[in-house]
Amino acid sequence: MGEYIIGFSNWIWDTPMLGLLMGGGLILFVYSGFVPFRRFGHALKVVRGKYDENLPGQISSRQALSAAIAATVGLGNISGVAIAINMGGPGAIFWMWMSAFVGMATKYFTCSLAIMYRGKDSSGEIQGGPMYVIEEGMGKKWKPLAVLFSVAGILGLLAIFQANQLTAVLRSVIFQPNGWDQGESTKWILGISMMLIVAVVILGGIKRIAAVASRLVPFMVGLYFITVVIIVFQYLGEVPATLWLIVEDAFTGNAVMGGAVGAVIVIGARRAAFSNEAGIGTAPMVHGASKNNEPIREGLIAMLGPFIDTIVVCTLTALVILLTGVWETTENDGVRLTLSAFEMALPGFGKYLLMLAVLVFALSTMFTYSYYGHKCFNYLFGADKADYYNYFYLLTIVAGAVVSLEVVVSFVDGMYAIMAIPTMISTIYLAPKVKAASKDYFERFKNE
Repeated sequence: MGEYIIGFSNWIWDTPMLGLLMGGGLILFVYSGFVPFRRFGHALKVVRGKYDENLPGQISSRQALSAAIAATVGLGNISGVAIAINMGGPGAIFWMWMSAFVGMATKYFTCSLAIMYRGKDSSGEIQGGPMYVIEEGMGKKWKPLAVLFSVAGILGLLAIFQANQLTAVLRSVIFQPNGWDQGESTKWILGISMMLIVAVVILGGIKRIAAVASRLVPFMVGLYFITVVIIVFQYLGEVPATLWLIVEDAFTGNAVMGGAVGAVIVIGARRAAFSNEAGIGTAPMVHGASKNNEPIREGLIAMLGPFIDTIVVCTLTALVILLTGVWETTENDGVRLTLSAFEMALPGFGKYLLMLAVLVFALSTMFTYSYYGHKCFNYLFGADKADYYNYFYLLTIVAGAVVSLEVVVSFVDGMYAIMAIPTMISTIYLAPKVKAASKDYFERFKNE
């Protein structure tokens, strides 16, 4: 079964999916008039709460961004970057950067549309996300696309990757050095423990999820940022050469057998999609619940996500792995590779700092992913049955803790690719609506 999952993931992420996400994102980037660059300052004012109003919705725009970043700034930045370097070499990071810049435009459009075309679930609650954008913005005849997105969302937005990597780091840092590790039984114990912790938060609904995420996100980003900056500072003289290595390898593919530049681009795009989720359709679901009646304002807030996630946090992780040289001297993969880098740079306590960061990153992502899957289930089966999804979600946390990393990554990648198809089709189809709304919005706020 695992071989089929890996094979499907590799097949669907070939050139067509690369063209859809990066090519489609580039079209949106240019079509927007380069909004991610030109309106970055205005977006920062918005997220600081300058324009907050008491409007319909479930959570504030800032909480929406925090919840979205909680899902994206997570193990994709710690483990995903390590996987990218392990598979594609330093050059994969360059293509993660390119994916992030076009991803900012993609999130600007998708999250503007999430407010523009909100729908209501069977209980009358206002909801947002690609499935509602498709049905409300494109019409009922396009509903099969909304169903496809929701089915893939239910499966792809499980916390199996987070459970897998948190289990790996806890075993490496705590259990194995102390002789407590009992193999499979330890995985089961950790999986059940994670399930119980997550249950306390997610069974309280989006307001509790957003409240917890808005407190955890600044803490986890701050802790990780400070730790990584300390490590990078130790190797400061080597940073320029390392950055050049990333750029050079992106166009030579020397770290990949045969110098396959195309393979490096695909690996970078896959890991960027997993890291910042631009074009996948997750962020519009939480931004669609924001107390905001200005679609463009929400889009501006959302576009900060890929910048924070990939340009800042992923780059710092990559520098730590590359500067310490562990990517060339160890067989470790995933979070264990990042763990090796932290231990080399900060002997004795580096691994504990990373373990704490991984713990917070993983749990915050688990909290937010449950909301995404819950919304997909709600759309398909109705609000009265949506809570059943939470129990399914909690059980899969245990499963994620015990299966192999390669199968977990491939399964999530495959489902993300399927989710991206309806998300990008609807976004490109409705892009003129966002363009018109952007013109109106910036006319009204031209002096801001």
